[in-house]
Amino acid sequence: MSPSPFSFAAAFLVAALVFGNSAADLANPLFSFCFNPENVTSRYQTNLDKLLASLYKNVPPTGFGTDSVGKYPDQVYGLALCRGDVSPSDCSLCLTDARDEIPEICPNNQGVIVWYDNCLLKFDDADFLGKIDSSNKFYLYNVNSVTDPAVFNKKTSELLTKLAGDAYAAPNLFASGEGEAKGYTSPSKKKAVLYGMVQCTRDLSASDCKKCLDEIIGELPSCCDGKEGGRVISGSCNFRYEVYPFLSTN
Repeated sequence: MSPSPFSFAAAFLVAALVFGNSAADLANPLFSFCFNPENVTSRYQTNLDKLLASLYKNVPPTGFGTDSVGKYPDQVYGLALCRGDVSPSDCSLCLTDARDEIPEICPNNQGVIVWYDNCLLKFDDADFLGKIDSSNKFYLYNVNSVTDPAVFNKKTSELLTKLAGDAYAAPNLFASGEGEAKGYTSPSKKKAVLYGMVQCTRDLSASDCKKCLDEIIGELPSCCDGKEGGRVISGSCNFRYEVYPFLSTN
């Protein structure tokens, strides 16, 4: 599959990117946030190392895990999530990349969240587990525009809303599916297909998963108006849609 052009937006920052599906692309983070810029104590670092080792060991078999290590003021809370279609081996690889990247991007922070195509990793000295994180969020969108934005936007919203209903009723809070990409003209002249997925972190309740997904799907016009592909990615849930298959078939 040829690479697809994307633009990137987070807060007030906009930058041009090109994303593909090579191993190098998957090894690069989509984005990250660093918070709580404090001097990390040796005890906190020890607890963090134990936390990351625990997540690396326990997350890949199921694709999700949480843990906390230590006691106040050096306690650290963590969460890791792999995309619902990703194999345990690819989940492990992604978490390894995330773990290795953290010292480079956030060397002295007690809180970090980093996103990849296949996983997210988050830790903090405050207990964030079980709470919707809508403050850490960014957009990605394909720079190519469809032929009929109004029709395409409507079909995209309908697909994502349906998938959201499937996801918060599912044990793994993940759903994917397809729909007709009305408003988009396929270069091959064949019937255009719209592909989508939604996912929540599994520390959320079903009702909070629904709330999180409803909120980010509501941002579709701001994120990706009339674009061939797009994502809204937060600390607790995300969606993605494309006019080409992007999930693993393994």
